[in-house]
Amino acid sequence: MQSETLSYFPAVNATLNAASAMLLVIGRWQIAKHDPTGLNKDAHRRTMLAAFCTSTVFLLCYLYYHAHAGVLHFAGVGWRRPVYFTLLTSHTLLAVVIVPLILLTIYRGLKGQYSRHVRIAPLTFWLWLYVSVTGVVIYYLLYHLWRA
Repeated sequence: MQSETLSYFPAVNATLNAASAMLLVIGRWQIAKHDPTGLNKDAHRRTMLAAFCTSTVFLLCYLYYHAHAGVLHFAGVGWRRPVYFTLLTSHTLLAVVIVPLILLTIYRGLKGQYSRHVRIAPLTFWLWLYVSVTGVVIYYLLYHLWRA
């Protein structure tokens, strides 16, 4: 049984994941617009750093929650189990992979290594977006839709 003081963490974590996903989409849109003034580049930089900060806060909250509340085991049965665990497995593996990729992509962007940044940014974007969105989906499945 999880503590009442920790009970809000899963919803907070899902909200942070959703915010990260929205910031990623906005940041991608900003840089996709061709702007000779460079204003979109600055907006893109700020938005992607905000996505990074949001994801970092998520990770800290996630680790704190699971260190104190433990793990909630999936209660679904039948076809729901393989669906849930397939989604969870892909989410978890890509969450591990995406961290160094995010750090490298941000580093290259901040250091002005734009040709190197652009080579990995699309992959980083799609994997990061997938991890953020599936985090919200997993929360919904675990705490709302398929809860026993």
